[in-house]
Amino acid sequence: MIKQTTLAIAVVLLLGYVGPSQQGAPCKTPDHIQAWTPWLDRDDPSGSGDWEPIRIHYIQNPKMMCSKPIDMEVMTISGLTIKQTKENIYINDLTHGFGCRNTDQINRNCSDYKVRFSCSPKSCENVCWTKWYDRDNPTRTGDWENLGALHKENAKGSICAIPVYIEAVTVDDEIPAISTGQNFHSYSPTKGFVCRNKDQSDGICRNYKVRFGCNCPAKKTMANYKLL
Repeated sequence: MIKQTTLAIAVVLLLGYVGPSQQGAPCKTPDHIQAWTPWLDRDDPSGSGDWEPIRIHYIQNPKMMCSKPIDMEVMTISGLTIKQTKENIYINDLTHGFGCRNTDQINRNCSDYKVRFSCSPKSCENVCWTKWYDRDNPTRTGDWENLGALHKENAKGSICAIPVYIEAVTVDDEIPAISTGQNFHSYSPTKGFVCRNKDQSDGICRNYKVRFGCNCPAKKTMANYKLL
């Protein structure tokens, strides 16, 4: 995990610009950086069940999928987690993907599921990172670091309109969110980060902060930057 330091490798300055900079990009340990595919739903349970095999998604969505996803998230099209459905799942792993068999269910019918996959950054080329944001704490319903609220609460241009990466770590000791063992309602560069207290075994989220990776400005715009 790359720690924030008081001495930045590079300080990017642009008159009136408060957007992402290139300092501190976590290139050395990128696996905890979340970059999710869109939600994918290739099947419904009208036949033998709902089948979302990863090999088929490679074929049908080659531009969206990476060769080695580091995480997979599954929920029903209505937004329920697997745990909330209480259904028996036949397969759910990064080797095969997801499969729910109708014959394994009490009512003989699976819910209709969708899946998405997380890929670590291939490189830090042309990725500029925002500062860390911590707009909430988990004293009420959870820790809500959602992108929409961050856009509204911060100066225009502070966070790009469509981030390509997101990083979330704990505030107190900067442990990557995915290493805490907690469950997340949302962890997406286009939606932000949300941890709900009700989804945790102990009933409370840790306090998190987030930052977003954006495509760097064009070279002609970067000419206005000064690296110190």
